[in-house]
Amino acid sequence: MAARALPMIAALVAVASAAHAVHAQPAAPECRPAGPLVRVSELPEASGITASRRSPGMLWALNDSGEPVIHALDEHGAVAGRVRLTGAKVEDWEAIAAGPCPSGSCIHVADIGDNDGRRKDIVIYRLAEPAATGESTAAAEVFHATYADGAHDAEAFVITTDGTWYIITKGVNESVALYRFPPDPKPGSTVQLQRVAKPRETAESPNSERVTDAAASPQGDWIVLRTNRAVSFHRPKELMAGNWRPAQVVDLADLDEPQGEGVTFAGNDSIVITGEGGGKSAPGTFARLSCTSLR
Repeated sequence: MAARALPMIAALVAVASAAHAVHAQPAAPECRPAGPLVRVSELPEASGITASRRSPGMLWALNDSGEPVIHALDEHGAVAGRVRLTGAKVEDWEAIAAGPCPSGSCIHVADIGDNDGRRKDIVIYRLAEPAATGESTAAAEVFHATYADGAHDAEAFVITTDGTWYIITKGVNESVALYRFPPDPKPGSTVQLQRVAKPRETAESPNSERVTDAAASPQGDWIVLRTNRAVSFHRPKELMAGNWRPAQVVDLADLDEPQGEGVTFAGNDSIVITGEGGGKSAPGTFARLSCTSLR
């Protein structure tokens, strides 16, 4: 009788193990606005934002045109400082990300926009993360990259917890796709990006679904994608395998942003989003969302 019971016990153990594996995944975040939309006059073309690794509570943001300057913001969206990048120029700055580098913590500025799909290469500028207050200048290292399958328009640059760099294309005149930099790129060199898994879809994305920014959570549980009207949460392993189905989508229509653009994780319980002012040098926008299950 004990022998006959063994298969049943093994089956129960397998079911329990599978259930545990499912429950071990983090729950999909639930987010809601944590305050009003803030206007930021210094960022009329706010295209990207990232949380500081050096100064908790501070953030870095940029415009997609104009001077090669990044802006330090406090947790309420007020400008606390400016840093000019020595040796950098602006073609189409679209994203900014804080991440590890040989000097410790670095800011990466992604000049990757390509509205006409004709750029010969894209550029990443990297600088040791400066102090977040006052005005200063900082020398930037320069990294060039090309796509293995031709030029693409992109606005999303992501650094995952293992330090790998990724670009997610916007989806104009093509499907949204994920591209990876080779490990440990060298300043001054040109590397070739390779597509990861399959694209999101086989046709051009509607304007409301074009990817305008992305960010990885500090703990590595989530990659969040930003569009003009929403943010969507994805489990990294699934996204890297070509599964573009989000675990959660947060509609941002009620915020009434003129043009939603940037997103970053900001602590264990919130994300911050930015947007352009909508033309004629109108102030850009800043908002914080309070989220559950970000851990």
